[in-house]
Amino acid sequence: MTKRKSFRFLIYAILIFALLYLINLTAFIFKPVGLLIASIAVPIIGAGLLFYVTNPLVNLLERHKIKRIYGILIVFLLIICLGFFSVYFIIPPIQEQFTRLVESTPQMIESFEGVWSIWQNRQEYIPASVEDSIQNVINNFDAYAEQIVGSLFSFIGSFVSFVFALVLIPFFLFFMLKDGHKFVPFITGFLSEAKANNLSKLLKEINDVLASFIQGQLLVSLCVGIMLLIGYWIVGLNYALMFAVFGLFMNLIPFIGPWLSAIPAVVVGFFQEPMIGVWTAVIMIVAQQIESNLISPNIMGKVLKLHPLTVITVILAAGSIAGFLGVLFAVPTYAVAKTVVTHFYNLYTEHHRPAGEKNLF
Repeated sequence: MTKRKSFRFLIYAILIFALLYLINLTAFIFKPVGLLIASIAVPIIGAGLLFYVTNPLVNLLERHKIKRIYGILIVFLLIICLGFFSVYFIIPPIQEQFTRLVESTPQMIESFEGVWSIWQNRQEYIPASVEDSIQNVINNFDAYAEQIVGSLFSFIGSFVSFVFALVLIPFFLFFMLKDGHKFVPFITGFLSEAKANNLSKLLKEINDVLASFIQGQLLVSLCVGIMLLIGYWIVGLNYALMFAVFGLFMNLIPFIGPWLSAIPAVVVGFFQEPMIGVWTAVIMIVAQQIESNLISPNIMGKVLKLHPLTVITVILAAGSIAGFLGVLFAVPTYAVAKTVVTHFYNLYTEHHRPAGEKNLF
């Protein structure tokens, strides 16, 4: 019985659950480690994202006989130039459009009040449970306001820590670009040749997956942002640049982000003119169809090989567990986990599978 695949699979499952149970019992040991990781997570993640964007350029310069340190300095100079370009040519128009949107909010509220009055005149058609819920919110508004103020002070403290962490990103990025290629040889230097080769292969696969996702997602988001900007300008949507940039950043969240970014644009379009709202929705749908059927499959799909239903399921599960951060990092985490599991399963089938036994999947 011990030679049967199902029995071995059951034993592995029991051992994994036992390990998770022991980790849960000794969580107090890992808590300081978790706090340490959380304190350096922002600069490491930020530098890691920039690393995968800039490292190909540094490698290209190095292949053209430019020393790596000089290539890194050139890349940093380009980043600084891009920052100045954004500050002087992109951010001011967005800020001006946002100010105009805030100033036009009272007019939108007046239009909404007309709809609200119609709703009040038809309250007899509203279920009692809905009316009770609305009344409960109104009665407890003071308590909600106190909670909001408390959360605001907490947010300010977190924001200050976040800004301080952002300052460290350039330092992390510099050393990642300078010494990142030494990481794998350093780790594998402690292992035997066979294990070193297996670990090098695994780390290379993980690196390829992360590079494909980050570079591909940024390129796809840039394409979507440009398409939205052109479409919004054509239909005459107010605040077109602001909504296009918002859609660009929201597109970093696969599948869900683009549709969330469309909601404010469509709402403002309907307040501006009903047909502009309709055309704004059409533009968003067309841009997403182009992105889903032409851009993403050619940029990321061939490497990640993730089914859309799997991606949606992973995002929803991660969002319920870890909130916004879970949604943001769900897909790359799943892709890395899939790569690790696939690697070790292939390693098992090559070296430890009994002769004549079929694959598990």
